[in-house]
Amino acid sequence: MREAAYTIKEASYTYESNDLVAINNISVSIKHNRTTALLGPNGAGKSTLMDLLLSFRIPNRGEIFLYDVPLSSYTKKELGKTVGLVPQEEKSRFAFKAIEYVLFGRSPYLHHMKSPTQVDVDIAYDALTQVGLIELAHRQVTTLSGGEHQLLLLARTLAQQPKVILLDEPTSALDPGNTARVLSILETLKKRGITLIFTTHDPSIAADIADEVMMIKRGKLLFSGSMNEGFTSEHLTNLYETPLHTFTYNNRLVIMR
Repeated sequence: MREAAYTIKEASYTYESNDLVAINNISVSIKHNRTTALLGPNGAGKSTLMDLLLSFRIPNRGEIFLYDVPLSSYTKKELGKTVGLVPQEEKSRFAFKAIEYVLFGRSPYLHHMKSPTQVDVDIAYDALTQVGLIELAHRQVTTLSGGEHQLLLLARTLAQQPKVILLDEPTSALDPGNTARVLSILETLKKRGITLIFTTHDPSIAADIADEVMMIKRGKLLFSGSMNEGFTSEHLTNLYETPLHTFTYNNRLVIMR
């Protein structure tokens, strides 16, 4: 049986500010060495669940385990070596060079007040190479395009060398060329055995690269399982409350309204 990266047991989360139940009694396992798409309409609870997986928020009820260890017991450095985040966007107010920005991903491995070693620098350069930005290593991040900056965020996470990478809408702000590049990189990471968990508003992106799918609606888990089982007209129509139809063309899953 495949090892679980995350095991969520009866987890719930309510925002104190408005008593909104964002996550409602979810129990699910997220498989190691697989790519899982987290789908749901706006306000479904996807972002809150991602925050829980990153330990940015703590469940009001229930518990989350990361590789069979309570998530709450991880130190910040331990978690940083195990889980990486590629946010949807991140504004930089300082004119760091791209290589300096990627080196922030080595923070979990550095001792307090110690400078990066040559090994850390080599890992950062390799991360830039993987995302196709090596020629921009000494460019200031404030001069990069939106697509280049998104790739830079991915490079910083790769420099962490985590077992699990969480991505929030990884292609939402990208043009078709950079979208294809990011999807190609994610396919390579899949082959290397890195567990990927990503949110997306575009089911077709999930159909392209995901092995598993989790569908969340109004804080509740509607479905969790393989793409073949989950990506049906019935499930997607129920999830988004609009008629959606799926079919296969040239071995590719296609979704139409």
